[in-house]
Amino acid sequence: MTATALSRRAQDWLPAALVFAFGLVAWQWLLPDVVHVQRFLLPRFSAVMSTFWIERSSLFAAGWFTFKEALGGFVLGCSTAFIGALVLARWKPLGRAVLPYAIAANAIPIIAFAPITNAWFGLLSPWSKIVISAVLCFFPVLVNTLRGLTSVRPESLELMRSYAASEAQIFRRVRIPTSLPFVFTALKVACVLSMIGAVVGDYFGGSTTALGVQIQSSVALSRYETAWAAILVASILGIALYGSVALAERLVVGWHPSTREHRE
Repeated sequence: MTATALSRRAQDWLPAALVFAFGLVAWQWLLPDVVHVQRFLLPRFSAVMSTFWIERSSLFAAGWFTFKEALGGFVLGCSTAFIGALVLARWKPLGRAVLPYAIAANAIPIIAFAPITNAWFGLLSPWSKIVISAVLCFFPVLVNTLRGLTSVRPESLELMRSYAASEAQIFRRVRIPTSLPFVFTALKVACVLSMIGAVVGDYFGGSTTALGVQIQSSVALSRYETAWAAILVASILGIALYGSVALAERLVVGWHPSTREHRE
């Protein structure tokens, strides 16, 4: 990477770094000392970090437990959505018939769905949280992937058909490569939603080692620093999953102009 590229990258990250620094300063001093935000609303940043360090073992153990549920839901929801999008793109009348109902189902609040999955799979079963995460991931990936599969240039399809290519070959060589930028955009959204779904699912009951249960119990016991430290762990794990998806995008979709633009 050249010096010009490094300078450009630093300029791109500078505003975010300044906002992050200002946020920490405001959290530590401005909000409690000037605005007088009470501890039960938002403890000081130093108190949260101190609790995070002291209880890091139990927090990361709980985070890993919930992260496995989120990852399971992410894989299940995204893979099912990708297969569903392939089917709907292959048989377009079916896609036009099913997609409005899929969009309507996506409007159902996940909080209303969580108690139902607990009844289906059991309060302590990890599958109740995996299904919640899968449902949250399914619809963004389905809609984006279907959009990518059907956004192929007509000239490309005509060229493939002039070579007597089958529908399977058209999907493999044209439609799926064209859809990959759309797919990875949806995966970035889904990886965050999967973590949200797993944590929210814990609020309706689950193992005592789950992160959401620890957040809920900490708030009930007025241990607000522990609750915010657990939220920090959830954020770290969500960012790690997002970073993994972004790295995979760089490796798989390196040919796309938007990816090359970020590398320059």
